[in-house]
Amino acid sequence: MDGLQGQRGFRVPRFLRSVSGGYVVEGWAATRFLMGEPGPAGRWDSLLAAGRAFHEALRDVPRPDRLDVHQHPWAVADRVAWGETTTEVPEPVSQLVARLQAFREPVDARAQLIHGDLTGNVLFAPGHAPAIIDFSPYWRPVAYADAIVVVDGLLYHRVGLHLVDSAVPGAEGAQMLLRALIFRLAALGVLVGRTGALAEEEWTRFARVSQFVEERIGG
Repeated sequence: MDGLQGQRGFRVPRFLRSVSGGYVVEGWAATRFLMGEPGPAGRWDSLLAAGRAFHEALRDVPRPDRLDVHQHPWAVADRVAWGETTTEVPEPVSQLVARLQAFREPVDARAQLIHGDLTGNVLFAPGHAPAIIDFSPYWRPVAYADAIVVVDGLLYHRVGLHLVDSAVPGAEGAQMLLRALIFRLAALGVLVGRTGALAEEEWTRFARVSQFVEERIGG
């Protein structure tokens, strides 16, 4: 984050050192306050533009070795989405994941360091560039980060087709959308546990968006 201060198109927090000189104390870190409020409604284009500027600034950052040891639910779900691992989730989730995975095809896109959870982590303030917070690092194509934003919009904000067409166009965009949907679904499955269950409203959301994504790939 120190190397991204003063970039055009976005702001990032400046992390503070403790009195002992480290950035992390008992699992906690602190940053300077950044003005802004979250909420993508009506700001989708600005959110995506800030994310792309952020990712362009990260374009040449080497892959961090620490990504290999991440085992939190979202890291596991990301690997499931890309066919790199499997995990135990409730049977209905497993069945839907398998159905979606059947539509997965190879993509030819450059991987780099990305923020995999932009939707609720971009702050907006009048007169200021959007602020990107709570960096969730993954090593994937930038279009995958865009697709996660779009899937969040489809699941929880009822965004229109315009956002899909502008953010993740074409066949490759559909494949990124598919992986992003599997990512969100698998993460929920891991969080509730193998013997748990998703709430009915979640099933309704994922069934609706799954049908949309399947149709988009088929079309």
